[in-house]
Amino acid sequence: MNDAAYERIKVSRDGRVVMLTLSNPSKLNAVDARMHRELAQIFYDVQEDAESDVVVLTGEGNAFSAGGDIEWMRRSAESGETGPSPVEGKKIVFGLLDLEKPIIAKVRGPAIGLGCTMALFCDVIFANDTARFADPHVRVGVVAGDGGAVIWPQLVGYARAKEYLMTGDALIAAEAERIGLINRVVPDAELDARVDAFAKRLAAGAPQAIKYTKVSVNLGLKALAHTILDASMAYEMLTFKTKDHREAVASFLEKRKPKFTGE
Repeated sequence: MNDAAYERIKVSRDGRVVMLTLSNPSKLNAVDARMHRELAQIFYDVQEDAESDVVVLTGEGNAFSAGGDIEWMRRSAESGETGPSPVEGKKIVFGLLDLEKPIIAKVRGPAIGLGCTMALFCDVIFANDTARFADPHVRVGVVAGDGGAVIWPQLVGYARAKEYLMTGDALIAAEAERIGLINRVVPDAELDARVDAFAKRLAAGAPQAIKYTKVSVNLGLKALAHTILDASMAYEMLTFKTKDHREAVASFLEKRKPKFTGE
């Protein structure tokens, strides 16, 4: 694995644990075109990495990821710049599901949109006490198509999943833990140590037994993703072309409430 090939994802190592750090800190690690492309590839590279058995996914600074870069969305809507690719989107989700090595999400601060989706597709999710989780696709006028429709119902049930996906409302970390969206909430000062200890515990275990247990559990999730993801992403791509989406992006940048018309 060529760690230096990535610009928006920093790669570091501690024994058999590899840490992937989303790196766009000036925008709360929002996913721009470069990061989206790198995310579509890195989990496949980690799968082939002979020097690691456990993966930690986190964000640089005080955010996990604020989701899609709104400026990228604006340029896509207004100037025709290529927007988020559904092929890359599928590779991100299936990269996480196909990765046989256990992957731990270390969430500090907001995990929003695609950032939230990536955290929830990890195997174990630790968050600090100021973390927030939300999938607000509908608030920018698009379908929650990049994996939220797959993973939320499996973690919190259909009724709660539809509530949060149709409103885009955020959950504080304690509530996310209470309803089963994430595994653990810890004080910020303890987050790094708790994740490090858990990662090293897995790395000291029987690697084949652990990874194939993950593979077995993920079989059902992969089947669901194959059933749902093509349709949900197609709906998302459709809504990227709507006036409501353009209005949502403009209102966000202009710091006002959007006026949706259903067009």
